[in-house]
Amino acid sequence: QVQLVESGGGLVQSGGPLRLSCAASGRTFGRNYMGWLRQAPGKGREFVAAIGWSLGGSRNYADSVKGRFTISRDNAKNTVYLQMNSLKPEDTAKYYCAAGPAPSLLATGTYWGQGTQVTVSS
Repeated sequence: QVQLVESGGGLVQSGGPLRLSCAASGRTFGRNYMGWLRQAPGKGREFVAAIGWSLGGSRNYADSVKGRFTISRDNAKNTVYLQMNSLKPEDTAKYYCAAGPAPSLLATGTYWGQGTQVTVSS
């Protein structure tokens, strides 16, 4: 089992920054990638960003967040961060941390956190 605990969500004005954190604990086997997905009301879950857990691990971003969001990790703390800049109202969603075997974060065997709400006011 992998436990994921998110923090850092909240209310922010359009154009502002916010940083999400996700602390992982438990088994590490199969946790090759960690990252974030989000779900807005009435919509499906959408990939946001993922990072490989090994040294020099690759980073992937959704087109909608490229150039605004940055994913990073602290291996010593088993923590992944999502720095979100230039936030837009359409970024409003519940953000879920995920850890699993594939960079899509949707493969069988992926673990999920409880989610943290991000609301961007216009």
